[in-house]
Amino acid sequence: MLFSVIVPVYNRRDEIEELLKSLAAQESRNFEVLIVEDGSTDPCGDIVERWAATGLDAQYFFKDNEGRSIARNHGIERARGDYFVFFDSDCVIPKEYFTILTAALEAHPVPCFGGPDSASDDFTDVQKAINFSMTAFLTTGGIRGGKVQLEKFVPRSFNMGYSREVWEKVGGFREMFSEDIDMSTRIRQAGSDIRLIREACVYHKRRTSFKKFARQTYVFGMSRITLKLLYPDSLKLVHTLPAVFVIGCLTLIILSLVWHWWAILPLALYVVMLWISALFSTKSLKISLMAIATSFIQLGSYGVGFIKAFTWKILLGHGRDINEEIALRKGK
Repeated sequence: MLFSVIVPVYNRRDEIEELLKSLAAQESRNFEVLIVEDGSTDPCGDIVERWAATGLDAQYFFKDNEGRSIARNHGIERARGDYFVFFDSDCVIPKEYFTILTAALEAHPVPCFGGPDSASDDFTDVQKAINFSMTAFLTTGGIRGGKVQLEKFVPRSFNMGYSREVWEKVGGFREMFSEDIDMSTRIRQAGSDIRLIREACVYHKRRTSFKKFARQTYVFGMSRITLKLLYPDSLKLVHTLPAVFVIGCLTLIILSLVWHWWAILPLALYVVMLWISALFSTKSLKISLMAIATSFIQLGSYGVGFIKAFTWKILLGHGRDINEEIALRKGK
């Protein structure tokens, strides 16, 4: 069983160094690595060549800047594997990953799979706080954390894979936000099973600052409406919760100012629950306090993006055809 690891990269030399180092340390080496540089101004070809010289089966491809999905498809078209495995450039892969993945697929073959992400001990405190807010049940309902979930498991591009047969049936990624959710939806609609392999975890650094994290989650919220337009039945109650959170917080704050301070108590209780959950998870007072901030950023930014896109695209009827959106993104 040969895996083709496909990673799009754009000006991320330091991240690629760490990713390739972790891949070179894998217990099982039944994989090739395809790094696809998407028109970077600070390319990493020399880094890939250096690791290839150590014995890592790594190839480097440079192409014009067209987006991460097109870069992934560029890699797929040149891959030799039975399965295509996708990581983001800011991932670090535990040494037992491919040993676990191989055993899981041999025991229970499945055409599409994904795994959870976590924070490594050497991550910054901000990254650990962001990891908590993106995987905790109190913030995302378990959608991204690989634990108890409020919807069917959807693999994400930081840790997902599918077979060559699936690609031949469904095709590659579309250049759009939340392209991994779109891909998973098309795979499921084509009748292929998707499975969460809990033990196949990666360390995912995500964003390195509150500002970048806010921008990322804002885009997630907006893209959920694009997915709703593509797949009308895809919008679930859990996806609306951040918008409800934003509206609820504003309502409670206004009521506490114009009526009685008691109105703020539900929000205060939620903060306490977040802190206790984060303290138990991270075992750090500092990180647990930061996790309150990242959780509010995650829910608030997502909620605002969701509300804005819902109002503009659905209530006001300005939703574009997805092909038009893809064309506009390519033109940027």
